[in-house]
Amino acid sequence: MTKEEIARINELAKKKKAQGLTPEEEVEQQRLRRAYIDSFKASLRSQLDSTVIVEPDGTRHRLTKKDN
Repeated sequence: MTKEEIARINELAKKKKAQGLTPEEEVEQQRLRRAYIDSFKASLRSQLDSTVIVEPDGTRHRLTKKDN
């Protein structure tokens, strides 16, 4: 997600509060928000996938996925 896209998300949010959005702007806002959320989730998943737990005895193991 680029700085320009984040700036556009913020711009649309401010405009929505002040005067409302056109249908095209609402679609654009939803698309940008979804892209931002997907980018955030991917970044968090990557960070969690590279996390290692170090036990007091010095053994190391990776985090495992938790079943719901």
